[in-house]
Amino acid sequence: FRGIGNPIGLKVADPESCLRILDVLDPQQEPGRVTLIHRFGADKIRERLPALIRSVKASGRHVLWCCDPMHGNTRTTAAGIKTRHFGDILNELEASFDVHGSEGTYLGGVHLELSGDDVTECIGGASGITESDLARAYKSDVDPRLNYEQALEVAMLIAHRLRSS
Repeated sequence: FRGIGNPIGLKVADPESCLRILDVLDPQQEPGRVTLIHRFGADKIRERLPALIRSVKASGRHVLWCCDPMHGNTRTTAAGIKTRHFGDILNELEASFDVHGSEGTYLGGVHLELSGDDVTECIGGASGITESDLARAYKSDVDPRLNYEQALEVAMLIAHRLRSS
């Protein structure tokens, strides 16, 4: 992948491996070439994201930061159904904005799994989807997605945070 001329998105977790990968994939340190996608989960992001940001900043690199609040928050119900709790998704997204703000960086993107349909794959949100609702309209073959109401709630959160910054 060293010779690819296009921008590259990397899912990252720890500072050491992130910097090694950046050295290989972006040796010229071209600003904007690399998007770093963090996905720690709501319970770990405030603890782990600051160290990642600090190490990248200390290396002098200019990257685009992206939050994936979906994959770090995947859970399996007692019935074996893969789901996500909407509150965890919002919490990780809020924490991302907070941490980036306190570290002097900017959250430049968000990765979401969503559907325009009235699916019931993620628990929570204003519509009050519960674990028992999952069977009603669980249609994903791969990953649980936000439905249109939950996606709108996330969009409103992002708009609010951008407007207030």
